[in-house]
Amino acid sequence: MDNRKRLKEAFVFTLLMVSVSVLLIYFHAETNRQHPGGPSFRIPKVIYGAQKASSPEPHWEVPGPYHVAYPRNYKFVMDDTQTCKNTTPFLILMVPVATKDFQSRNLIRRTWGREKIVLNKLVETIFAVGLPGEGDAQQLTETLKQESMQYRDLIQSNFVDSYHNLTIKTMVMMEWLAKYCSKASFVIKVDSDVVVHVNNLVKLLLAPNTPKQNYMTGLVWWHSPVLRSPFNKFYMPLSVISEPEYPPYPLGMAYVMSLDLPPKILNVSLQIKPIYIEDAYLGMCLKRLGISPTDPPEETMFLVNPQHPLNSCTLSKLIATTTTSVSQVSWYWHMIKRGVWC
Repeated sequence: MDNRKRLKEAFVFTLLMVSVSVLLIYFHAETNRQHPGGPSFRIPKVIYGAQKASSPEPHWEVPGPYHVAYPRNYKFVMDDTQTCKNTTPFLILMVPVATKDFQSRNLIRRTWGREKIVLNKLVETIFAVGLPGEGDAQQLTETLKQESMQYRDLIQSNFVDSYHNLTIKTMVMMEWLAKYCSKASFVIKVDSDVVVHVNNLVKLLLAPNTPKQNYMTGLVWWHSPVLRSPFNKFYMPLSVISEPEYPPYPLGMAYVMSLDLPPKILNVSLQIKPIYIEDAYLGMCLKRLGISPTDPPEETMFLVNPQHPLNSCTLSKLIATTTTSVSQVSWYWHMIKRGVWC
């Protein structure tokens, strides 16, 4: 009986040790697969400037659930806008928006996106989309062509437009800005559910103490933890990011940058395998560049998920805030145009 018990214990122990060994081998392979320093990582020499780079992409393997497929040889399949080609705007309002979200684009065109001359400075609005991934892709593509012919404010690249691909969308926008807008001064990347007080933004950018280079501001997350719970939407395993915190980054709802930054970010991005959390990835690129985002002069300038409705005093200090409905966007913009004060 004792011998059988010993044999059983020895068998269980051996099985346990084999299982641990297999797990260790798996995690070692996973770390090499996910980390940029792994054996399959090679950095090409690519310089982004006035023209889009055509050099090969880094030899990264299939992106997996936490990374995205960038860089790739994405191309602009629609780009009829004259912004930065025949004009030199002081400020570009760059809005990444879902391909089929015609309502948001038209709402922005009727409200804060219609601003053209603000404090004697040229302001222009651009909408960035990818390819539709829905079943009615052919019809959507045709409708987008008609929209582009009417408004001349759309750029479209040939990646599939989805939430998981927001980092691709961001980097493709950087490519477009680096290629065409080196003579412009600033850009604000702003989500389609946000209201922008354009006058306040231009006033900030014209202030003598606002940097003209290496400048990025917004609602800065300074000690954003890397979330380890597999049940969280933004879960990130240790094999992808080993640090407990992300580098500081401005929240993706709206951030401003000087237009010397896009080519710098693009070049350094080739050294950092892109994760799908786009604003955190920008923070990783800024850290590699040795550049820190800047808090705005007032924390009330950028609001995420505030308690609505906002009063006149709050709107008077605002640069950008998230909203919850189409009617809210229209109402806040009309209040701003009518005049808001404390």
